[in-house]
Amino acid sequence: MNSHILDASPTDRHAAALDTASTWWLTSLDRLERTTVADPAIRVLQRGIHSLRLGRMRDLLRGRPLGHPVHPVLVQVPIGCWLSASVLDVVPGAKHAATTLTAVGLAGVAPAAVAGWVDWADLPPQQARVGLAHAVSNVAAVACYTASLTARLRGRSAKGRLWSLGGLVAVAASGALGGHVAYRQAVAAHAAT
Repeated sequence: MNSHILDASPTDRHAAALDTASTWWLTSLDRLERTTVADPAIRVLQRGIHSLRLGRMRDLLRGRPLGHPVHPVLVQVPIGCWLSASVLDVVPGAKHAATTLTAVGLAGVAPAAVAGWVDWADLPPQQARVGLAHAVSNVAAVACYTASLTARLRGRSAKGRLWSLGGLVAVAASGALGGHVAYRQAVAAHAAT
């Protein structure tokens, strides 16, 4: 190890660690963008979504009346509920509220997912690859929160809290992937009609 790193202040060491993590993350995403292994599945899924007879509902799901995608708006329900449930998990006597928030978060998944898939169907290959990883992370989050709710309803609150933490990690990964598609890859807002 370089002596200048050892002589650095804790703040400088934290900044260096953050730079290293950021470089690793962005390099991993760049590789994911270039990996073509999932392209056949992506093309089939995108064609399938395009073939759905959604009519004017497609424009609503894409957020055209708002002038921007509606998916980021809809994800606030599950993310907000699940984050709030995690906060309440450390508050004495808030077990039932955390269970309710977990359930409401799960109920909010379907509209957010449908809007997300409709947006995803129009993405070019690089963005669609990262978007598919985003969707897989969301599936992992939903599985964790479903297991959490099941455990909570069976009176196993400690197990429910652990599943909830796993779900929160999956949501964080999913959010980072979704943010990459929306901001670093610059998915544009839809023109208002």
